[in-house]
Amino acid sequence: MDAISDKRHMPLCIDLDGTLIATDSLWEGLVSVLVRRPWLFFAAVLWALSGKSVLKREVAARLPHQGGDWPYRDEVIARIKEARAEGQPVWLVTGAAESTALAIAEHLGLFDRVLHSTDTENLTSSRKRDRLVSLCGDGGFDYVGNSRDDIAVFDAARRAIIVAPDSVARKWGDRNAAEFLPLSPTSRLAVFKSIRVHQWLKNVLIAVPLVLNHEFANLGLVFAVVAAFFSFSFLASAVYIVNDISDLANDRQHPRKRLRPLASGAVSVPVISTVAVALLAASIGLASLLPPLFWAALVLYAFVTTAYTFVLKRKLLVDVFTLAGLYTLRIIAGAAATSTELSFWLLAFSIFFFLSLALVKRYVELDEIADGEGAWLKGRGYVGFDKDMIGQAGVASAFSAAMVLALYVDSAEVASMYPQPWMLWPLCPLILYMLLRIWILARRSQMHDDPVVFIMRDWRSQVTTVVGASLVIFATLNVW
Repeated sequence: MDAISDKRHMPLCIDLDGTLIATDSLWEGLVSVLVRRPWLFFAAVLWALSGKSVLKREVAARLPHQGGDWPYRDEVIARIKEARAEGQPVWLVTGAAESTALAIAEHLGLFDRVLHSTDTENLTSSRKRDRLVSLCGDGGFDYVGNSRDDIAVFDAARRAIIVAPDSVARKWGDRNAAEFLPLSPTSRLAVFKSIRVHQWLKNVLIAVPLVLNHEFANLGLVFAVVAAFFSFSFLASAVYIVNDISDLANDRQHPRKRLRPLASGAVSVPVISTVAVALLAASIGLASLLPPLFWAALVLYAFVTTAYTFVLKRKLLVDVFTLAGLYTLRIIAGAAATSTELSFWLLAFSIFFFLSLALVKRYVELDEIADGEGAWLKGRGYVGFDKDMIGQAGVASAFSAAMVLALYVDSAEVASMYPQPWMLWPLCPLILYMLLRIWILARRSQMHDDPVVFIMRDWRSQVTTVVGASLVIFATLNVW
C-alpha cells in the first residue's frame, strides 16, 4: 500500500493494552485462564516457547472475555471521537491477538482499520513502527500509546499522544509534538482495597473460643489467636484476589463491583498476582507457629474457598450453606489454634446466624436484577423469582439462631461457666434485632451487598455489638 501523503487523512493510531484499555490483555488473559484451568500451566509454557504471538493466540482462544468485558479508558475514547468528528481516520494498532483486537473493534465501532499480531509477527515496538511507516510513511500518522515499547513508534509519528502517569510521560515529553493524557499511578490504596482488609473483620471469630472459655489473661493463647487471625486473613485476601481474577468479566458488568481496583484497571494483574503469592507465603509462615489441627482447618478453608470460587458459588443454595460453613470454620480454627474444646451450642448458633447473613447477600443481589423476575443472576444459580423464598429462609434462620442461643443460655453448661447467667438473656432479642433490621433494610433496597461491611459502617449495629459484648463480660463477674 502506498504511504499516505494527504495530511488530512493521516490516521490516528491507537494502542490497545494500557492505552485504550486499562489493563494488559495478555497478562490478564493468561492469569485468568490459568486460574480457571491450572492444568494448562505446562501447555502455557510450551506456547510461550513457541513465540509470544502463539501465546497470545492460544490465551485469547480460551478467554471468556467479549468486547464489552474490558475496562476502557474514557479519556482515550473521547480523543478517538474527537478525531472522528474532525474527519481523521482512526486505526486500532495493537500487539494483541486477532480475536481480541477484532472483538474490541466490533464492540466499540470506532475504528476504520485494525492491525494486530499474527502467528508470525508480534506487532509491538519496532515491528509496529515499521508496519505503520510502510503504510503511512515516516511522520505520516499520529500515535496514542503508553509504554516503553511505544517509544520507537512515538519517534516515527507526526504527533505522539502519551497515556501514562505524569512522572513517566514527562520523561518522554520531547517526542514529536507530544500531547499528554495523564493517568494516576498505581496507588498503595488501590492495592490495599484489592486485598479487602475490611473483610478481615470476619476472622475475629477465631477469638470466640478463647473469649467464651474466659482465657483472656493467657498470653500464650492470646498470641496463638493473633497469629491465627493474621494467617487466616492473609490466606483470605489471597483467595479474594484469585476470585476477583476469575470473575473479572462478571464484575465489570456489575454496577458496583466494576469499580473494584482490579476490575477497573487501577491495579494490574501481574502486580496483584505478586501480592497474592506474598500473602499466601505469609499465611503459611504464621501457620507453622500453631498446632497441627490449625493447619488442618487452614487447609480445609483454602480447599473450600477455592471450590467456592470455581464451582460452588454457582450452585443453588450450596453457595449460601458453604458461606455459612466457612464462617463456622473460623470458630473451629480458633479452637484448634488454642487447643480449646468446642461447644455444640456455639456451632449450631453460628450455622444459623451466618446462614441468615449469607442469604441476605444473595437477596440483595437478586433485588438488583434489572431484567425481570425470570432473569438469571449472573454467575449464580438463582433467578429473580427466588428472591421471596431466599428472604423467607433468611428470616427463619435468624429466628433459629435466636432459639439456639436461648436454649444455650438456659443450659447447665452456661450455669456452670457464668456466675450471672441471667445477664445473657438480653442477647436473644439483641441478635434478633440486628438480623431482622438487616432484613428489613434489605427489603427496602437500603442494604450493602455484603452485610459484614454494613455492620462495620452502621452505628446501630456497632452499638448492639458493644452492648452484647458487655453483657457477656458482666455475666462472668461474680459481684452480685
